[in-house]
Order: sequence, then C-alpha cells, then structure tokens
Amino acid sequence: MISKTRQFQNLLNGSDSFILPGAYDGMTARLIEEAGFEAIYATGAGISNAQLGWADVGLTTLTEIAQVVSWMADVTTIPLVVDADTGFGNAINMQRTVRILERAGAAAIQIEDQVMPKKCGHFNGKEVISSKEMIGKIQAALDARQDEDFAIIARTDALAVYGFDDAIERANAYKEAGAHALFVEAPTDIEQIAAIPKYLPDIPLILNLVEGGKTPLVSKEEAKAMGYQIVLCANTVLRGAIKGAAEALNVLHRDQSQANVHEHICSWETRQQLFKLHNIKKLEEMYSESSGKR
Repeated sequence: MISKTRQFQNLLNGSDSFILPGAYDGMTARLIEEAGFEAIYATGAGISNAQLGWADVGLTTLTEIAQVVSWMADVTTIPLVVDADTGFGNAINMQRTVRILERAGAAAIQIEDQVMPKKCGHFNGKEVISSKEMIGKIQAALDARQDEDFAIIARTDALAVYGFDDAIERANAYKEAGAHALFVEAPTDIEQIAAIPKYLPDIPLILNLVEGGKTPLVSKEEAKAMGYQIVLCANTVLRGAIKGAAEALNVLHRDQSQANVHEHICSWETRQQLFKLHNIKKLEEMYSESSGKR
C-alpha cells in the first residue's frame, strides 16, 4: 500500500492541479475525504477558531495542533497537509515540530516566514523574519524528517510587508534551500496571481483563496492555467459549518422547538453513517463471537 507521504508527492508532481480543502477536526477531515477530495489541509486558523474559539493570531500550541492532526489521520486514508505556522520557534523548535507532526500522521507541513506569534495571512500588520533565518528553518525541517517523502512547503508573507519583488526573491531562496512547494501568500489582484508563477518556475505552487480575503477568487482550472498546482481553500468547510450551526440554533431559539429544525441539520442516518456506527457494530459482533476462543 502506498504511503500517505508518497501519495502527496505524487499529487504535488502530478499532471493535474487539485483543490486542498481545510479541516479542523476528525469530522471535517472525514467529510473532505468522503466528498472525493485527494488530500486534506489541517488549517491552523480553523483549529484556532473551532477548538480555541479565538482568531488566527498564533495562540495554538504545537501540542494542540498535533492532537488534532492525530485525530484526523486516524480516520482518513488520504494525505494530510498540516499548517505548522512558524514552526513554533527557531530552527531547533522547527525540528521538534517536524518530528511530532510526522509521528502524528502528517504527510507534509507548511511553514511560513512570519515573526512568532504569527497572524492570519490575510490580516493586516504582519511582520516577517529574515530570509536567512527562514532558510535555516527549512533546512532544519528537511534534516528532521524520518521519511524522505515527507514534504516541506515554504510560505512567504513578505508581499504584504516588503512588496512583490522581495516576496519572489524569498520564494526563490526557499526553493534553493530545498522546499518541495512554494506559497506566496495574499496576492491582491489577478495580475499578481498570474505573475507569481512566471518568476517561480519548476516547482509546485500553492494559491490560497480566502472568501472575502485579499486575493481575488479564481477557479481551479484558471489557477492551473496560470501555473498553480494546488488551490488551497482552507476555511470553506469551517465557514459552512458556522453558518449551518447558527441557522439551526436560530430556528431552535425562535421556535423553542425542534419541529422546524430538520431542514437545517443532517439526518440521523447520515450522522451514523459518517461516524461509522455500522463498522463499530460489526467489530463488536466479531470480538464478541471470538471471545474466549484464544
């Protein structure tokens, strides 16, 4: 059976581009796989929003991220790309981050050149470390891997801080340092989106599309035509869940009854199917029948 890390390397270097949706727990990871997507993104913003109830401003810890990643990996069979923020410290911290997330079940991690604590890539007021320090982090991450197929994705947030030319210079330096894919965060118009791949040839590129964020939305086919391998949709699932939950709660509060809530929630059967109740029952029967036979 092909490993998840090899699966992801094949996707990175394949002939077709793909959408990478974000998950923030085991349930949403499972939903993404069952919807037919080829890989899952463990979104740092989504985990902070859903698990902590706070904005994406670097409040989550490595331990918290690793716990969620292990839950996701346990219930899915497709590669898991983990948002590892800044690596949670310097190059030495980065090595520990790689080891922990690799053991938790990640097939790849994305690291960025922001100052710690970081901010969401589409927030204002970001700061970045030197490219030299980021190169050291990339090299430390590569050296810490146990599996040579474990991918390191390097993101730069310099476009918003120092401009387009600096972001491209940094991205090319991160490519030379050994990153498997590059991610120039938050281009602000179609011209920038189209220009980035022209300056970063021969390496898979990620385009992060945030509904309502700084980057204009394009389709997967449009992104592919411009030179992107991955279209990251990190928080589409989260925001769908927020809206659906809020609507169900509003109806429940308005009516003080569940009579009209059914169109806002999934069926009982759908819920049990998603969470594999039938599989659990089969296992219970199997081990009940076999008990005492050894």
